Amino acid sequence: MSMSDTAATDFRLPRRQVRLDTILRLRWLAALGQLAAIFIVEQGLEFDVEVAPCLAIVGFSALLNLVLQVWFNPMERLEPAFASALLALNIVELAGLLFFTGGLQNPFSFLFLAPVLISATALPIRFTIALGMLAVACASALVFVHFPLPWDSDDPLVLPPIYLFGVWLSIVVAIAVTSLYAFQVAEEARKLSDALAATELVLAREQHLTQLDGLAAAAAHELGTPLSTIYLISRELEHGLEDKPQLAGDIKTLREQAQRCREILAKITQLSSSGAPFDRMPLSALIEETVAPHRDFEVAIKVRIAVAGTPEPVGMRNPAIIYGVGNILENAVDFAGTAVEVNAWWNAETVEIVISDDGPGIAPDLLKRIGEPYLSRRPGAEEGEGPRSGLGLGVFIARTLLERTGAKVSFANRVFPDHGAVVQIVWPRNRFEVREPATELT
Repeated sequence: MSMSDTAATDFRLPRRQVRLDTILRLRWLAALGQLAAIFIVEQGLEFDVEVAPCLAIVGFSALLNLVLQVWFNPMERLEPAFASALLALNIVELAGLLFFTGGLQNPFSFLFLAPVLISATALPIRFTIALGMLAVACASALVFVHFPLPWDSDDPLVLPPIYLFGVWLSIVVAIAVTSLYAFQVAEEARKLSDALAATELVLAREQHLTQLDGLAAAAAHELGTPLSTIYLISRELEHGLEDKPQLAGDIKTLREQAQRCREILAKITQLSSSGAPFDRMPLSALIEETVAPHRDFEVAIKVRIAVAGTPEPVGMRNPAIIYGVGNILENAVDFAGTAVEVNAWWNAETVEIVISDDGPGIAPDLLKRIGEPYLSRRPGAEEGEGPRSGLGLGVFIARTLLERTGAKVSFANRVFPDHGAVVQIVWPRNRFEVREPATELT
């Protein structure tokens, strides 16, 4: 499993919870608004209102708020079922108030939308559907059963049935459409937040590996000097003890082991692509480091580096660039039929890397959305076949990391009759050669 898949497993589809304090604030706001409406209609407009049952409903709501605030920690995050139960109670309380104040003739009947919208942004979809059905059921009952609308007794308001049906239908449509819209917006925000968290995890891992790489090179450099001294002294001792074969044999063994340690440290130095954590590397070395892990596969990788009139750009050994370019190259190898091409060139203003393959290319419906989190259509992904199935975080992470370093990443398909995907990565040269890698995520 790749790092991006691991991150996706950790971050995708988190439990959705809302704080008790949030719902209590909304309930207190609703109670105060209901009291104000009752007072204005009764005292200000001097309409005949069923004050006692309305105040009883508002009083029950306020009493429940006090109990919840005293017995529970307001900062506690509620389980979705408990939160949806409180929102359902809001719907029932509103339905009770509307029952005594005219049903759907009351203009405040559109407040049925509020609890459903809150659920759409904070709770799982099944609870939102249940609350929406409850709100529709309450609105439907109020069409037929309700007290008269508080109005002037000398000139009573009589609304035609077709108008009431239109009000009911508008409430139903508004609940469905606005809830779906709110849910989609909140879901996209959650996905983006989760994907950025996974990106931070991947970048932290790459930085850690880079630090280990530099530490290994530094250790090899520091240990090289004393081992060389041990090797030289042991060789001199071996020559000086030729008349004592037993001691000479031990000294020879010591010299051979010291030489073996020197060879091991030399290999570590060769494997480490940087001699210290802050070494700089030319563009050709960057490409070679990202290509090397994929050379043993059946897909041939052709690297072409154009020789320009300006010196080769040299930048920091930035883990974000290494991971981003490496991930895009890995995708190209996965989808390629027989070959992948990596072309690089530069001038005084820009540095460009183009990675292309001879695979099926990017589906037209995905081409404009490529790079979004959790967008994946790998061959065999539907059946979950091995490494070709994924959650679609890899390209998003690669694109995010590369753009953080100043690169512009674009995706396209080869022009017919050729086939395959083409990924173009372009940096302003001054950003590529910056001495401090940009790795922080906001």
